[in-house]
Amino acid sequence: MPQSDIILKYFPELTAGQIDQFNAMGELYPEWNEKINVISRKDIDNLYVNHILHSLAIAKFLGPLEAGTTFMDLGTGGGFPGIPLAVMYPDCRFHLIDRIAKKLRVAADVAEKIGLKNVTFRHGDVGECHDRFNYVVSRAVMPLDKLVKLVVRNISPVSAPANLYSNGLVCLKGGDLAEESRSVQYPVVEFNLNEFLSEPYYDTKKLVYVPINKK
Repeated sequence: MPQSDIILKYFPELTAGQIDQFNAMGELYPEWNEKINVISRKDIDNLYVNHILHSLAIAKFLGPLEAGTTFMDLGTGGGFPGIPLAVMYPDCRFHLIDRIAKKLRVAADVAEKIGLKNVTFRHGDVGECHDRFNYVVSRAVMPLDKLVKLVVRNISPVSAPANLYSNGLVCLKGGDLAEESRSVQYPVVEFNLNEFLSEPYYDTKKLVYVPINKK
């Protein structure tokens, strides 16, 4: 059974083209990982469950999105969660940012080779990005309180009417978040990922949603 079948388990509505794109990641990331360590070498065999499906937990949470919805992926590294989400939401736009050029090069190459047309990239600091987005997404980049302060100005004040959740930060975290959530001046909504994904890997993982601008 192809590893990518785990994606179909949770997203049975995928098109043949999307399935091909997810299958291609299973070849491209291990090839790149031999040159640049974008995923722990001990973990590359768990690419689909621990990285691709983990990224797609955000799609499980957000549900269907209005065409034209925009995302910034802060600290994308080799393209997580941005590239899997860009495959899942071909009518949305994604801007992937990272300070490490060689990791961003991996993300850009994977995006090009799987034919993604809805992603752009920025090498540098988020402070250099003055655009605004519906959602900022990230995966264990920094403590939540620091993350919110950093990205609040990049959240658009206008939410898309058809989207279930108003504009804000959606990030993937682990562990006890009480300390880093205490000084956040917006609501902090935590979900255990095993509410969305049943694999044991997710038993200790969380999704955090911080609404910044209401509808």
